[in-house]
Amino acid sequence: MSKAVALLVVLLILVVFSGECYGELRVGFYKGKCGLTDVEGVVRNVVKTWFFTKKEKSIAAALLRLQFHDCFVNGCDASILLDGDNSEKKALPNKSVRGYELIDAIKDDLEAECEGLVSCADIIAMATRDAILLSGGKWYNVETGRRDGNVSLASNVNLPPPFISVSDSIKLFASKKLTPTDMVYLLGGHTVGIAHCSLFQDRLYNFNNTGGPDPNMSKWLLFGLRMKCPRGASFDNIAPLDVRTPSFVDNSFFEQIQRGNGVLQIDQQIALDELTKGIVDGIVKDPDFYTKFGEAMVKLGRVEVLTDEQGEVRTSCRVVNKKTSSFGIFN
Repeated sequence: MSKAVALLVVLLILVVFSGECYGELRVGFYKGKCGLTDVEGVVRNVVKTWFFTKKEKSIAAALLRLQFHDCFVNGCDASILLDGDNSEKKALPNKSVRGYELIDAIKDDLEAECEGLVSCADIIAMATRDAILLSGGKWYNVETGRRDGNVSLASNVNLPPPFISVSDSIKLFASKKLTPTDMVYLLGGHTVGIAHCSLFQDRLYNFNNTGGPDPNMSKWLLFGLRMKCPRGASFDNIAPLDVRTPSFVDNSFFEQIQRGNGVLQIDQQIALDELTKGIVDGIVKDPDFYTKFGEAMVKLGRVEVLTDEQGEVRTSCRVVNKKTSSFGIFN
């Protein structure tokens, strides 16, 4: 073996065992960086505690939404966690986002074990995976190594509305380097989601200003949703987006939208539009749903991430570190 080859082998060994691979995300980024502490184990234990002890059975829905809303605005940089008068939290689509206290609890435990090591952006990705697992989903390996952003502005929030067309939704996901198949699987996260009546009320009474309901909605669902969301009500009730198994991560959501039981307009349309109908049909028949859903979540977690010196590792997920606050814009 030549000296050059031997040197290369040594360097590769050093990279593998030191875990210093900051240029890109990878599975096991934190392995060996916090002594004997299993970073992912710490995250998992806190999520389990909230799920079982605090009875937060809907935490998977909350974290799925939190991760999606974070990643679609300036990438997966935990900017949605920052407090401030004009931060992303204040934007209308984020008013009902939940899960902040759980992320805080995980961050506190990790800071006690290994101060300044684990980014809030990575915590979101790991906690979401663990919540999915507890809600009937399957394990998938989460890539880590993200840094946290220091910009959070409500004016930057431009999330897809529930009435977006399939073609426009495909374009939006493509701008995040996500395929139509990724899009359909990620919308399948609605398997444990809920929606307020105000997001679909027009489909019940005055769809597209026709004076009647959306003809693509089943009569059974229309009756049930009108009971939950009466015309002119002073309250904004909620309804599950998966009418069959609203507390479990599975592919029944796709079976239901095939039957006209999609609550949100975009959910119903992906089962009807020729651009995505075949994907939905394939998912319903595919026994490997869980694996592919996990793969889509991994791809979501890669959206415009900050690595190396592009961002920071916050000591509190709600504020940027003092040393960077001079150029962090969050209120």
